[in-house]
Amino acid sequence: MSIDINCDLGESYGAYHIGNDEEIIPFVTSVNIACGFHAGDPTTMRKTVSLALGNKVAIGAHPGFHDLLGFGRREIKMAASEVYDLVVYQIGALEAIVKAEGGKMQHVKPHGALYNMAAKDSQLADAIAKAVYKVNPEYILFGLGGSELIRAGKRYGLKTANEVFADRTYQSDGSLTPRTQEQALIQDPVHAAEQILHMVKEKRVVSIQGDEVPIQADTICIHGDSNHGLSIVKKIRSTLIQSKINIKNFMQ
Repeated sequence: MSIDINCDLGESYGAYHIGNDEEIIPFVTSVNIACGFHAGDPTTMRKTVSLALGNKVAIGAHPGFHDLLGFGRREIKMAASEVYDLVVYQIGALEAIVKAEGGKMQHVKPHGALYNMAAKDSQLADAIAKAVYKVNPEYILFGLGGSELIRAGKRYGLKTANEVFADRTYQSDGSLTPRTQEQALIQDPVHAAEQILHMVKEKRVVSIQGDEVPIQADTICIHGDSNHGLSIVKKIRSTLIQSKINIKNFMQ
């Protein structure tokens, strides 16, 4: 049994520093790098790509809505064709930097509100999957486990990775508890590790309503901007290793 651990990185912007990229990256196997729309900028993108290559961590594009002020977590109504253009543009930007730095990209994972909307909206999911397929059909599409985004990726023949979250709680329909609600975030590393181990080994997650929800775990998300991200990823790694579960990305 093996699992990938991914983290959202490269979310600093100009003079503003966000996240603990250098501290967290040794503990993950894949990274999702912001592409300048919800966070990041060209210099931050290049530095984060270089950091990932130096740590032998797989690289993915992390496209989001054009919403720096809201960190890409506000829903924006856009036509599916506009979402397609948005995603192609951002993948292309990071792809060029990765190539210039002598690396190779592994995957694409939408960010924030775009990710959550595509988990339920089949048209948005199709636009994102089509964008990934058109840019490079070899890229892996990361999406919420069992979501419309995963189904869209499979329709295009893409490799997909069902993503689960260590620091978020779940609803009984398999969706993430919205950040605006209480109990949305898990800040206790022990609780986070227990949830992950249950999802990986039992293929189930306990919702905040108390239901056992079926779930597939291919990759685990750690949020780099969280104050508890470093302690959570350390605890998860040690728990998985103790349970004899291999930790590796999809290029190994």
